[in-house]
Amino acid sequence: MHLHWLTIGGAVEISIQQELEQIRERGLYRKTHLIQGRQSAWVEMDGKKLLLLCSNNYLGLADHPALIEAAVNATTQFGVSSGASRLVSGTMELHERLEAAVARFKHTEAALLFNSGYAANTGIISALAGRGDIIFSDRLNHASIIDGALLSGARLVRYPHNDHNALARLLEKQRGSGRALIVTDGVFSMDGDIAPLRELVGLKAAHGALLMVDDAHGSGVLGEQGRGTAEMLGITEGVDVLMGTFGKALGSYGAYAAVSQELRELLLNRARSFIFSTSLPPSVLAASLAAIELVQSPEGANRREQLRRKSDLFRNSMRSAGFTLPDGATQIVPLVTGQADTTMRFSEMLLDEGVYVQGIRPPTVPAGACRLRFTLMATHGSDDLIWAAERIIAVGRRLGVI
Repeated sequence: MHLHWLTIGGAVEISIQQELEQIRERGLYRKTHLIQGRQSAWVEMDGKKLLLLCSNNYLGLADHPALIEAAVNATTQFGVSSGASRLVSGTMELHERLEAAVARFKHTEAALLFNSGYAANTGIISALAGRGDIIFSDRLNHASIIDGALLSGARLVRYPHNDHNALARLLEKQRGSGRALIVTDGVFSMDGDIAPLRELVGLKAAHGALLMVDDAHGSGVLGEQGRGTAEMLGITEGVDVLMGTFGKALGSYGAYAAVSQELRELLLNRARSFIFSTSLPPSVLAASLAAIELVQSPEGANRREQLRRKSDLFRNSMRSAGFTLPDGATQIVPLVTGQADTTMRFSEMLLDEGVYVQGIRPPTVPAGACRLRFTLMATHGSDDLIWAAERIIAVGRRLGVI
């Protein structure tokens, strides 16, 4: 028996197999790669040792002894599950301890935990805006932000990437009587550039809007204490919602909204992804607590400095070889390759050379803007990055990318 998919607005049915074939023909077919062992700078895949250059484990904390010890101890003391959603019986001591730690870390009145960055963005945005409201979203914001806006039922206006002047004109022209919410990534995940948060803070104040910043790729990495993009730019108090994740630089799992006490109460009562999900387990909560402490320690500062140096080294190696890279100075280094088939061939050839980096294709990026997205870690060795750069350059020349 064949399963079918009915096309929207038409009478033509195509089988699931035909759907998959169409995905393959467009060069957009995806599959997983199995990594054996821990998430480290070097990993093993199918028995082969590879330099991992596509992980968000920016500070190398995913296998840090302090996080592992905290997770093991919490499991022994509290068990392996919270057993329910937070509003039923799933609020445990560690949930409240972690929320208090996040609020101190982010210099906000309060915080609320979510089970993932996707759950946080969809829950927060659909709780803060609804029918009759308007959401202004950067055109290159993460998919979870767009999905949250669509779920909310509010009117969505997408402004040109990082163009605060265009946003100002849109606010003047389209700001209505309902609530206005400006949403942006802090560090954009596909280009590695940083949002103009100072200007956005000014615009939100001038137009009576709320400002939400998704700082998943900045938290732990940017700022003197690793508090993120807002700390680096000195505008923490001007942001209404600081969303961040534990699963990237902090090496654990989950997400949070750092907010005022009033906004926390609203999210607790209206964010469906919070209300209807079993809460994070004790081991994850304890690992995240250990990560926040480590990020603010001298070791954390040293790891941030190491990450900055490794990122500069790698980016300069790519540019000096003739690769054209977008502007940016973070740990995300995108190499735009153009078409999907070239991108995936590049990725496969690098696997043969011992370098693991995934190709990024639509719908993650627009058609014609496919890329290899290199992400650096503090634990990468400088010699290893030079070794990898040599292989990337050689393959790039063979493919005619440079």
